[in-house]
This record gives sequence, C-alpha cells and structure tokens, in this order.
Amino acid sequence: MSNITPSLESLVSVDGAMSAALVDSSTGMLLGEAGSGIDLETAAAGNTEVVRAKLRTVKSLGLTDTIDDILITLTGQYHIIRPLEKTPEIFIYLVLDRAKSNLALARMKVKEVDLQLEL
Repeated sequence: MSNITPSLESLVSVDGAMSAALVDSSTGMLLGEAGSGIDLETAAAGNTEVVRAKLRTVKSLGLTDTIDDILITLTGQYHIIRPLEKTPEIFIYLVLDRAKSNLALARMKVKEVDLQLEL
C-alpha cells in the first residue's frame, strides 16, 4: 500500500519546509505533492533534467557511486533532491526556506522518508 501522501506531509512538517514532491525522472511527472510556495510541476520537470545530467556525468566518469542527494542552494531557499534508494528513477524533492530551516535535520528526514516510502 502506498504511503506517498503521508510521507510528503511529514517532510513539509520539518522546520522551514515549504513544499515536497515525489517525481518520476523518466517522465518528469509528479507522483505526489504537499505544501505550497512554488510551482511543483515546473520544478519537477526542471529538476528531472538536473538528475538526468548528474547521472550522465557519473556514468561518463566511470564512477560506481550512486547519488545520495543533490543540494541546490539559493539565496533564500535550499532544494534537496534525493533519488530513492530502492527505485532511483524516482526522486524526492524538498524545498526549504533557508532562514527557517536546519539543513542537516532536513537531509536526515529526507533519507528517513526514502527508506520508509512504499510506492
């Protein structure tokens, strides 16, 4: 049984969290969303390109590592992108207000949700 909605809701309960989404990087489509503050459909499509580019780069470099997460730091926000451990073509996307959030705790919560998520 899927727990996408409660998982995303738990992410937006983190201090400073604005919105969260689950995205299919093969299509750029939202599988779930919670919170507000940004256009998550546009963000999902754009961040799909970020994930694809990083995966191509890792492959081109011949690395055997996988992506734990990608952090994008803006002047007023943090964006965390985390491909799922069990299903790397799906990623969690979390947007945080930089002034109100604890980045380390948010990254730990995203990892926790990754490990508990059932699709």
